[in-house]
Amino acid sequence: MTAAAVKPTSARTLSIPVEGMSCASCVGRVEKAIRAVDGVADVSVNLATHRASVGLKEGGAPEPVLAAIRKAGYEPQEEEIDLAVEGMSCASCVGRVERALKATPGVLDGSVNLATGRAHARYVGGAETVSAMAAAIGKIGYPAAPVQAGGDQAERERAAREAEISGLFRSLIIAGVATLPLLVFEMGAHLFESLHHWLAGTFGEDNIRIVSFVLATVVQFGPGLQFYRKGGSALLRGAPDMNSLVMLGAGAAYLYSIVSTFAPQLLPVGADYTYFEASAVIVTLILFGRFLEARAKGRAGDAIRRLMTLQSKTARILKDGVERDVPVEEVRAGDVVIVRPGERIPVDGEILFGSSFIDESMITGEPIPAQRAVGDEVIGGSLNKTGAFQFRAAKVGADTLLAQIVRAVEAAQGSKLPIQAIVDKVTMWFVPAVMAAAFATFLVWLIFGPEPALSFALVNAVAVLIIACPCAMGLATPTSIMVGVGKAAELGVLFRRGDALQALKDVGVIAIDKTGTLTKGRPELTDMVVAEGFAEDETLRLIASVEARSEHPIAEAIVADAKRRGFALSEPSAFAGEPGFGVTATVEGRAVMVGADRMMKARGLDVSPFAAIATRLGDQGRSPLYAAIDGKLAAVLAVADPVKDSTPAALEALKALGLRIVMITGDNKRTADAIARGLPVDEVVAEVLPTDKAAIVKRLQSGGAKVAFVGDGINDAPALAQADVGLAIGTGTDIAIESADVVLMSGDLRNVPNAIGLSRAVIRNIAQNLFWAFGYNVVLIPVAAGALYPSFGVLMSPMFAGLAMAFSSVSVVSNALRLRGFRPPMEAQAARDQQPRLAPAE
Repeated sequence: MTAAAVKPTSARTLSIPVEGMSCASCVGRVEKAIRAVDGVADVSVNLATHRASVGLKEGGAPEPVLAAIRKAGYEPQEEEIDLAVEGMSCASCVGRVERALKATPGVLDGSVNLATGRAHARYVGGAETVSAMAAAIGKIGYPAAPVQAGGDQAERERAAREAEISGLFRSLIIAGVATLPLLVFEMGAHLFESLHHWLAGTFGEDNIRIVSFVLATVVQFGPGLQFYRKGGSALLRGAPDMNSLVMLGAGAAYLYSIVSTFAPQLLPVGADYTYFEASAVIVTLILFGRFLEARAKGRAGDAIRRLMTLQSKTARILKDGVERDVPVEEVRAGDVVIVRPGERIPVDGEILFGSSFIDESMITGEPIPAQRAVGDEVIGGSLNKTGAFQFRAAKVGADTLLAQIVRAVEAAQGSKLPIQAIVDKVTMWFVPAVMAAAFATFLVWLIFGPEPALSFALVNAVAVLIIACPCAMGLATPTSIMVGVGKAAELGVLFRRGDALQALKDVGVIAIDKTGTLTKGRPELTDMVVAEGFAEDETLRLIASVEARSEHPIAEAIVADAKRRGFALSEPSAFAGEPGFGVTATVEGRAVMVGADRMMKARGLDVSPFAAIATRLGDQGRSPLYAAIDGKLAAVLAVADPVKDSTPAALEALKALGLRIVMITGDNKRTADAIARGLPVDEVVAEVLPTDKAAIVKRLQSGGAKVAFVGDGINDAPALAQADVGLAIGTGTDIAIESADVVLMSGDLRNVPNAIGLSRAVIRNIAQNLFWAFGYNVVLIPVAAGALYPSFGVLMSPMFAGLAMAFSSVSVVSNALRLRGFRPPMEAQAARDQQPRLAPAE
């Protein structure tokens, strides 16, 4: 079956991959479903390629087509891509690129980030749509290309950033050298009358004007040519941007000065002033601001670059008994990799031979090296400290944990918060509004201003054009997100979605799953009391020898404790297990029985000597069991899932942040209450099935509170999805990246208050940036227009306007960079606790 040619009635054509088609009748159903959608001109479905070619009429949209395919029982394949976009300098640029992206046939949704210089799109149609996106963005003056995965892309971006900074520095030097004499001629002569007379007498005023023209021309069409090229083309397209404002402001001052110098008869009497120095200073100061901004923005992405440097370039693999070094890209799952002391682990895997202490701090945030031995998993990018070992590669390339982290951080850094919607609405009309304000300023001063009115009108209109700064508004939100998400990654907190930053700030209730979150998630032997006449070590060794044959979690906890103490276990014989009661066996000729109190009573043994101890253990949330050796009661033991050492401090920090804490557990109420008694928990919900956790979260939300849920990210997926913010506890390399909005890489609950504290710090930082960006423009644009002149006789020089504009965006980026010094609440609390306290006055 071949696809029919697209009819000329179609305004645009989509090529949509469709999964699930297996026969001609499937094709017919898909075609029928698509043809019924309003806005579809024609459709042809190809079974061989599993694609639907859909012609849309003018105004037709792809979303209803996709919905129709799904309703018919088939799955259209959507894809996502990031494009690197060059030339964006302000929020107006972002708006234009975003509109061009969304208008591309096949694009379902798109967003653009000024801080990262990237566009993210969700689309259908494959490579054709990607090419169309790049072409559409390029057509409006911003070259775009797909971002390629891996370190090569990071290296290219680093080189491009360095080239941009170097180019700006060269332009700044040239502009500065040419502008300095102009300042001496104009400003110096105004400030020092003797200098004015000396210059006029030595060189002549006409000659000084001609030299000023030459120097100003060098600035305008040397370093300043970029503003004319970009601003002029944007203006011709009817989409003016920041460059257009600079071009109009500097160009107007420059052209007026040329007329004043070479054709003064065209101007009113007394209006033949020159503003060569203003036109040059404007260009120089804006170049200076962009140079500082580019350097600061480069520092904003340090976290991603540090993560990328963790990736090893090579790996030492063992194949057919021979060691050889290969590029890390050539490592395949199943390869045996050798790691020596001081080397970075190239990929994820499982240790086969040897052991070591491994520094995983840059990935998990844990500062203390972790001991890893045979059977343990290792993470690519972590640093081997002491021993040598061999491991089998399990996850390579894009599947490694490090690669997943980098992708997640990049995605979060490139996302938009809901607060950004306000900025987008304003910036869409900002530059045209500024141009209108400048024109109105010119007319008002020309009509109502004092003589020389034309000169006043020009200077104030230029000041309005120059002082307006959409850059600051465009950078206010994305730069803070970029730095904040990067800082979170350094702490071992992975924000999978940038908007989780904003949502986490408003959380009032935090629901926490007990097992594996508040507790270690695995039973441990917590207590053992032996009867008179029995030695503890020998008794435990015999009990563990029996339990070694059992697969029950309690048995595993007893065996693990015996092995930790270094006991050599014996092979039991005559092993028998009774479900619900316990186990019996013979070890070294001795009859050993381990089980519940009912098993002991059934064998005629009196457990009352341990009754008080058993009651106490039960009240503490621990599970007591008994052991008998050679027909005599030998010991009472207790096994429990112990609370993590970090849990109490983490919960205290959450309380200090004003959160209400709810513990959710499947344990019986008595055990749950016993565990909660030692913790600052506000509510305990016990005997909850895993499937009911989402319902509990929904109940907590019913009062209007924003609820965060903390779980292990695997069997807690429904609750994580139901919560306003889901936080998944990471466990080794088996991390549930897709389960939650936030992933705590180390599994340490202390990172929950750290994440909330960082969220609040980032949103506070964004609010500061937006207040400055909007306040700056709202206050200073009227001042530049001359609002203070009637009352105070104050006007703003275009040079001061250029200086203020240059530093407005720099101040926003610099404020965002303060987040790199964020101190987590847990760390800050520890520092306060360690401060010496003054003795009370006597």
